[in-house]
Amino acid sequence: MTLLQTGAEGFQVSPSVLVNAAVVLVVAYLFGRFLTSVLSELAERSPRRRITIKLFIPITKFLVYGAATYLVFGPLLRLSSAQLLAVSGLLGAALGFGLRDLFAGVVGGLLLVTERPYQVGDKVEIDGDYGEVTGIGLWATTLTTPDDTVVRVTNASLFTSNVANANDGNPEMMVVVDVAVAPGADIDRATGIVEDALVTSRYVYVDDDHPVVVLVEDETYYRTIRGKAYVADLRDEFAFASDVTERTLAAFEAQGIETPTFPGVGVVDDGDG
Repeated sequence: MTLLQTGAEGFQVSPSVLVNAAVVLVVAYLFGRFLTSVLSELAERSPRRRITIKLFIPITKFLVYGAATYLVFGPLLRLSSAQLLAVSGLLGAALGFGLRDLFAGVVGGLLLVTERPYQVGDKVEIDGDYGEVTGIGLWATTLTTPDDTVVRVTNASLFTSNVANANDGNPEMMVVVDVAVAPGADIDRATGIVEDALVTSRYVYVDDDHPVVVLVEDETYYRTIRGKAYVADLRDEFAFASDVTERTLAAFEAQGIETPTFPGVGVVDDGDG
């Protein structure tokens, strides 16, 4: 029996082809999971190189699954014109009946590997969801939010949504902390306190390319002191913001720096980088 046949009974595939395809797909899945686990373990053991190592996870998946796809669909390359026409009709019908979104997601996944708007380990916001990229698959990207919620965002969203990358592949990331003070507060002393809280945090990362910046913005009923600084490890984003906020408020209270007392105004951490 040939691998694929067309005739009075229509388009047929020999059982041996189906068995071989199933075996190849199972082996590819298990091998891909094994390589992903190895790379993830290596990445977690080297925080400074974590993002670089995890970059190879989606690339490895695409290579393994791409090879499996070739082995499964390789026989199609040797089909006759009539067989190719039959296969094309089946694929066209499949795409028309619901696989269009899946196909768009796969194309988006290929673009992620080639263009790299983000990679595993980055902190990103996609279509309103913010978190750390913990996986990039053929169809979807997995984010883990600050509340430890796992969100799967289809890769097709690259074509329709903006993507904000807070660290762009670097382990360091800017964190912004806003503190509100009363209009009559001593602004020089207050900014000095905020700056000191930033530079003395155990999470901060400071050098010539990663400075600490403190800005003052006038609002209608209060002033906002905005502190900007980098963390050495992007996973310390919220620990850093909490540390700076807690020590800043304690220093404000100790030195008599007034904060707004009416409801709705206080300390704001917007988490933007």
